[in-house]
Amino acid sequence: MLRGINPLLSPDLLHALRAMGHGDDIVIADANFPAQSNGRRVLRLDGITATAALEAVLQVMPLDTFVPDPVLTMQVVGNPSDIPPVVAEFQKIVDDVADNPVKIASLERHAFYERARGAFLVVQTGETRLYGNILLKKGVIGS
Repeated sequence: MLRGINPLLSPDLLHALRAMGHGDDIVIADANFPAQSNGRRVLRLDGITATAALEAVLQVMPLDTFVPDPVLTMQVVGNPSDIPPVVAEFQKIVDDVADNPVKIASLERHAFYERARGAFLVVQTGETRLYGNILLKKGVIGS
């Protein structure tokens, strides 16, 4: 056990977050996301919501400040401007926890899958709410 570290951050997840470099992407995915076919590295957090995982990750990982959209979600098929409740909750967490709060942008479903294929890590959660997928670009910690 460690003090000050969210217990949802498993040893494997902490290792992966520390191994990531500036500009690397991490996907926090829902239970329906095709993680094994769209992720080079996949870690599972079964039984954990994507929102809880996002909050834990943002407590220790900086967001990139060198790109316009360091946080992306998947657009609703057939209604790209719709904001599902889980995405609204993602935005609240980014606003409250991120070191660099930003407005979340979105990608069309297949474009999101393509970005996920290049991500450093996909964390598959037990999230059952549809569209509970979010991609974060890691930033730097200044001196």
